[in-house]
Amino acid sequence: MAWVVDTSVVVDLVTGDPLFEPSSTTCLQNHLHDGLVVCPVTFAELGPSFLGDDAAAEAFLKSAHIGAAEFWTAADTVLAHRLWHQFQQRRQQLHVAKRPVADVLIAAFAERFQGIITRNAADFRNILPTLRIIEP
Repeated sequence: MAWVVDTSVVVDLVTGDPLFEPSSTTCLQNHLHDGLVVCPVTFAELGPSFLGDDAAAEAFLKSAHIGAAEFWTAADTVLAHRLWHQFQQRRQQLHVAKRPVADVLIAAFAERFQGIITRNAADFRNILPTLRIIEP
């Protein structure tokens, strides 16, 4: 079963970030045999990195062996609904100032896969503590 690649890791590759790109590339190579995919939300978040050129984004992801054709399901929607509610209830207790709806949607999507590869592990743990997380 595939791993979901979070936006932060894809951006490392796109920008060639000197600090994060090497470890992100190694991590993705180490999990390539399981399969790699992005959530439709991540694909949308990549818009600015590709100046809105979806064909360029798709070509980049394909060259990195990251699938972009996984669909959002009704179960993803229901889980996202529940996670957003739970997160909002815990938000004040956690002293979290931001409202990471994109991360909630990505976590809900990732739940039906092997887990998520992200540099934002703490955010995802706050949203869905049972989600398997790999940090590059």
